[in-house]
Amino acid sequence: MAVRKEKSGRWRAVLKNGRTYVAGRTFDTKREAEAWLARERASLVGGVDPRAGKITVKNAFADYMELRRHTVATTTYRSEAGLIRILPPALANLHVAGASDREVQRALDAWSKSYAESSVKRFRAQLSGFFAWAVRERLRIGNPVARTHVPRQSQADVGMQPFTESELREVRAEVARFDEHLADVVWFLGWTGLRWSEVRELRVADVVEVPMPRILVRRATPEVAETKSTKSGRHRHVPLSNELLSLVRSMAQGKGPNDLLVTSTGGARLHATYFKRTTRWSSAGRGRRLHDLRHTAACLWLAAGVPVSTVQAWLGHSSLQTTQIYVHYLGDTADQVGLDALNRQRHAGSTSPGVADGQKP
Repeated sequence: MAVRKEKSGRWRAVLKNGRTYVAGRTFDTKREAEAWLARERASLVGGVDPRAGKITVKNAFADYMELRRHTVATTTYRSEAGLIRILPPALANLHVAGASDREVQRALDAWSKSYAESSVKRFRAQLSGFFAWAVRERLRIGNPVARTHVPRQSQADVGMQPFTESELREVRAEVARFDEHLADVVWFLGWTGLRWSEVRELRVADVVEVPMPRILVRRATPEVAETKSTKSGRHRHVPLSNELLSLVRSMAQGKGPNDLLVTSTGGARLHATYFKRTTRWSSAGRGRRLHDLRHTAACLWLAAGVPVSTVQAWLGHSSLQTTQIYVHYLGDTADQVGLDALNRQRHAGSTSPGVADGQKP
């Protein structure tokens, strides 16, 4: 008998080539044992497991991730496991053997409308790894990802575009026309510099008032992955001004220590799509990305005289060189001295060499 039940209650599958023993494995269920045996028999003749036609991509992906759980780092596993949540149903519900490059390409095209090109490339690599495993397991013939490409996102890199303090107040007022709660979220992001993934995971217990009011940033929850540590891998704190402290207290009112601090108006975890749609961010945000609110906080802190090393710590940058980008954006002391010199020259006369005020060049 190719599949038999052991005294332990587990199921033993034995693969033979004729009367010659080839391999054997023990499984918790009869179904798993039969599935393995069918795949191995198919591999003997270079074919594909006929059971593959009954396994959907999402179910096979769960089996694949269970194997990955013990072979990759925890952060890698969490990142890859999140892929199934954004996989279009048209691909997720297909049989593994029936998924073609057409469905994969459609998924890549759809992701390109919502995610950065670098993110879509990562998703493609993860899909490729999954289908390569499916080929090895004789669930299908060929990797459909090999015949796809990530669409080029042709828009120019606009770089960072922080708000000035007055602009931030105006945006807050504009968003308040649609949702006053989310207007406060805009203000919170613009003065704390938290990443979107960090603010989504912030808990009431992360607000500390003694010895000084501050936010403890310890975790992050990206929209396509499980909760993980911050990008730098280290905890940090961001002090709260009196105005922000009052705002945070109102957000925490009526909540328990483990409840989310910053939520949607209805109390759910924040999602970028919901946030942008509700706030009319495409117009109210004046062309900025949500990440520009983090840039805004850094520039407002520096403009207020906070030392660059302190800004580095508040932002969670591992390198001071990264934080210096904001100094260069605002202009340093040398830039100010040079500008003052140009203005003095203009006040005394024309900036054009050899040309006095009132004379034609």
